[in-house]
Amino acid sequence: MAYVITQNCCKDASCVPVCPVDCIRPSAGAGEFTGTEMLYIDPATCIDCGACQEECPVGAIYADTDLPPELERFQEINAAYFEANPLETELVPMPKNHAAVEAGSLRVAIIGAGPAACYTAEELVKVTGVEVDLFERLPTPYGLIRAGVAPDHLHTKAITDLFAKTFTNKRMAAHFNVEVGKHVTHEELLAHHHAVVYAVGANNSRDLGIPGETLPGNFGASDFVGWYNGHPDRAEDDFDLTGERVVIVGNGNVALDVARVLLMSPERLHKTDIAEHALNALGESAVREVVIVARRGPRDAAFSAAEFMALGHLEGIDVVIESDDLDADPADDVETAWKLEIAREYAERPQSPDNKRIVFRFMAAPVEVVGDDKVTGLRVVRNSFDANGKLVAGDPATDAEVIETSLVLRSIGYRGREIADVPYDAAAGVVPNDGGRVLGDDGEPIPGVYVSGWIKRGPRGVIGTNRTCAEQTVARLWEDFDSGKLSRGVQDRESLETFLHERGIDKVEWQGWKAIDAAERSRGSDTKRPRVKFVSIDEMLLTAKGTVGV
Repeated sequence: MAYVITQNCCKDASCVPVCPVDCIRPSAGAGEFTGTEMLYIDPATCIDCGACQEECPVGAIYADTDLPPELERFQEINAAYFEANPLETELVPMPKNHAAVEAGSLRVAIIGAGPAACYTAEELVKVTGVEVDLFERLPTPYGLIRAGVAPDHLHTKAITDLFAKTFTNKRMAAHFNVEVGKHVTHEELLAHHHAVVYAVGANNSRDLGIPGETLPGNFGASDFVGWYNGHPDRAEDDFDLTGERVVIVGNGNVALDVARVLLMSPERLHKTDIAEHALNALGESAVREVVIVARRGPRDAAFSAAEFMALGHLEGIDVVIESDDLDADPADDVETAWKLEIAREYAERPQSPDNKRIVFRFMAAPVEVVGDDKVTGLRVVRNSFDANGKLVAGDPATDAEVIETSLVLRSIGYRGREIADVPYDAAAGVVPNDGGRVLGDDGEPIPGVYVSGWIKRGPRGVIGTNRTCAEQTVARLWEDFDSGKLSRGVQDRESLETFLHERGIDKVEWQGWKAIDAAERSRGSDTKRPRVKFVSIDEMLLTAKGTVGV
């Protein structure tokens, strides 16, 4: 028997150091990133100890004898990875924590409460003496785990249990419902902390840059994701679900999440933590087909093979592949070959006229959002490859067609917002930095200012990628601390509390969030759901104070 890593692997890599025979790959040192979509266990070396399963924060690891039917294929996939990449023992020394520091000598502010922020906080509070203040503009923590992960991926959201341990550390203080730039400035943070780490994500959907983008009915996919996940900023949005077809531009995992949610049955959605308003709207939806538009072919698809395969297990939904280029090449890596194999299987499956459909339209580039006063379609042109494998754009005059739809969702990537008083690279949509140290206009590090997560590296990677990213940033911070660059005098934590109180900020602390969490779970239990989220900040604040709740 061996253990198998499956679909919701978050690449957190908690499993790697606990493996006594070092058979989990690819592994990475601090600050290094793996190039694969997930991690794999070598079945020939695994000794069936189960340590990895116990350590996995998202329940992605199974004994091969316990695999659910829809995950059985991962046994073959784990083995295939090591056939292509034979295991070699790596004598990598375990990273050592920094020595304890004197109380009050390092106080760090972290801005944001998503995975990057939580991993950064975890890395810092490991060291005795370090104090961390975390600021989040919403009354709730966890960022895109709460408002971005698909509602049917409940196992993935379980990683918050790991982060909760960090929030309960006595040297960690949570300041939810406090917005940096509105309630407190960058300079005021620096007055109370030796270092400030911005881990604010990159939540703005990129534009297509084509005519018609301002028409009602064209949205960023992140808006739709925020809506169905109950983000307070998006709860009042209105999406036209009266048409039978929705078009998504882009083919990453977010596109697959959106397609799945749009077509999933109300009964299945009811078992998730989707926002109540979205559950009701999708229950009355007329959508029967989602067309996913991709500029390139299946070999270059941005979605992960695991998420692509999972579409095939959706009841009452056909997966349609519009491509004649599905043959694997000897040069393809394991994951690319896997995607192509799954695509071929979908292409060969019989389709039912009674089923809903997810249609992958490859080699199609959007050139115009069509409509007069609202979206009525998306015009695309057929792309091709030349003899050298270079992408050749189609001719709008001869290779164009209009895909009729009343709703277009852009899922072509994200970019970060500008942060007040912090340098910003508008072209890249990130804060300029060197391994996490924020760089000024002169290219030199700004003392005491750091970044972690998507605002640092751009919107790449999955939840667990932020652990390695945070380790890199914190390593730079420790280098600066040890060299005396963070030794300036700052005001103490009591002064910070007084300052926030005098500002009249309606702050929510960790216990306030626990009250919100308990109330949401209680509301869910009444209707046999995991939770029913609050989508109003006012309701959240009242619940945090104990005015309403369970």
